[in-house]
Amino acid sequence: MAETLARKILKSHIVSENETDNVITIKIDRTLTQDATGTMAYLEFMSFGLDKVKTELSVSYVDHNTLQNGFMNADDHKFLQTVADKYGIVFSKAGNGICHQVNVERFAKPGTTLLGSDSHTPTSGAVGAIAIGAGGLDVACAMAGKPFLMVNPKIVGVKLTGKLRKGVAAKDVILYLIGKMTTKGGVNKIIEYYGDGVKTLSVPERATICNMGAEVGATTSLFPSDEITREFFALQSRSEDFLPLSADEGATYDENVEIDLSEIVPYAACPNSPDNVKPISELSSVKVDQVLIGSCTNSGYGDFVKVASILKGRKVHKDVSLAIAPGSQQVLRMIAKNGILDVLLSAGARILESACGPCIGMGQSPSTDGVSLRTFNRNFYGRSGTNSAKVYLVSPEVAALSAVKGYVSSPIGMDLDLFPQDVDYPTCENLLFKPTFKSEVVMGPNIKPLPKFLPIEKDFTAKVVISLEDNITTDHIMPAGAKVLPYRSNIEKISEFVFSNIDEKFSKRCKELGSGIIVAKQNYGQGSSREHAAIAPRFLGIKAVIASSFARIHRKNLINFGIIPIELDIEADMYDEINVKFDRNTVWVTNKTKNKEYKATNNLSDEEYELIAVGGLLNTF
Repeated sequence: MAETLARKILKSHIVSENETDNVITIKIDRTLTQDATGTMAYLEFMSFGLDKVKTELSVSYVDHNTLQNGFMNADDHKFLQTVADKYGIVFSKAGNGICHQVNVERFAKPGTTLLGSDSHTPTSGAVGAIAIGAGGLDVACAMAGKPFLMVNPKIVGVKLTGKLRKGVAAKDVILYLIGKMTTKGGVNKIIEYYGDGVKTLSVPERATICNMGAEVGATTSLFPSDEITREFFALQSRSEDFLPLSADEGATYDENVEIDLSEIVPYAACPNSPDNVKPISELSSVKVDQVLIGSCTNSGYGDFVKVASILKGRKVHKDVSLAIAPGSQQVLRMIAKNGILDVLLSAGARILESACGPCIGMGQSPSTDGVSLRTFNRNFYGRSGTNSAKVYLVSPEVAALSAVKGYVSSPIGMDLDLFPQDVDYPTCENLLFKPTFKSEVVMGPNIKPLPKFLPIEKDFTAKVVISLEDNITTDHIMPAGAKVLPYRSNIEKISEFVFSNIDEKFSKRCKELGSGIIVAKQNYGQGSSREHAAIAPRFLGIKAVIASSFARIHRKNLINFGIIPIELDIEADMYDEINVKFDRNTVWVTNKTKNKEYKATNNLSDEEYELIAVGGLLNTF
């Protein structure tokens, strides 16, 4: 029987399969972490009592919070480096680049499985890997040799035909698809690209598309490993890692989408959701205040070729601030060597560190009510650091031209190849460190012990502490940014910031009540993999989240820390008293304030039900 590429890789890694619950466990070959989530992941790994990781490769990156503002970040980075050296993990120091960019450059390998404590881990699907984002505890378990439990995904086949026109980018392809699928349309699905159009896209362009597959909630996205992949590995001096992989001829998919690349136009995701997609042609009256180019989505060498081709001989508009962040040290060295950096500086651009930076709210917050064009992957409310900002997601080409014009502008038809694409790729490993197994772990005073949680009762009553609408993101639940992230290893302190962007009294109210229930609508917990959005509410006494539907990673994080995710559409106001009763098969929810009863099937698998019963995954060790 002809098989898809995703199914081939999954089958070669399956450890167990439960057809009744439609779940599988798979062997994880490799892991990655980043500093915003990695500190907790390694604290969790250390609690297992092992002397080294059991994966074939694990890499720890410092790329999210590189600001050395006070001792806390520096202490966490020292902790991460010493943990990596002691337990057998490759360490990527601050300045080496963004984890997903560097991982594609140096480590991603066709046919392997990769689990990362970052929702954009699927970027490595650009070279034919199954790369999945997950919470830090799941990644810690993978490093301990434990298989990864997941819903057996449907495979969505996206057939690409034709070729992109000048001025149209891979970013426009994925924005178009996100607009069609919505931010919840890919939950428990893998998006697999195939067709003649695939060979017209470079590996970095494929990476852009795989990266933003996370915005439809997909488990992962991937491309075949083909001649384009082979050429990319050769440029990276990694020819030995190449392996040709593709779907069988005539493979059938659970769902089918066809995209003619020649018909794609420049798009923007408008405020405040990646699926609020409109053609650039409809936005020409939008005046721009800020333009940011970078992030793990669009900070490769090819992106800056396009940007420099637009900026050459031009100046950034006087009312626009343009800042640029190369995705890795490799990219920074390439644009410096090939004259691109000089063009950017001459045009009036500011150069930022090779890090996530503004994408996660680390600096470059827009002005009050400011319009910010970003080549990033998310424009959720408050994520930029300015709640009133209007953030648009666009391609580097749109971003650069708009920075010059001062208004949202379309680059379609422009010649954007004024700089060579066929250049030498330096092998940058001066900030990559292989483990010696000799370090002693260094823990600063802000790194606190993991909290311990008792199991939630199977019959309890608590008040609703917040009632929410559709598409609540992990940025709503647990904000990031320079004010919050330094406390990523201090759950007691970081819990003070839960829902702080939309309800600054939430934490205090939870503490006064001692327990609580969160009620929401569809797609609760979309966005980042940050497990702090589950741990911190659990620390505050949250026992259950009742929502119409959940994002994949966040639902699993809730279960990992013993919070019950209940799929129900109920009416509840803040302070309504709710009784929850559940067993293996059924959940009963009674709004005692309004005298309304609800009943639903318990959607937990056997394994998930057992985790809830013992109070979370950490209690199984």
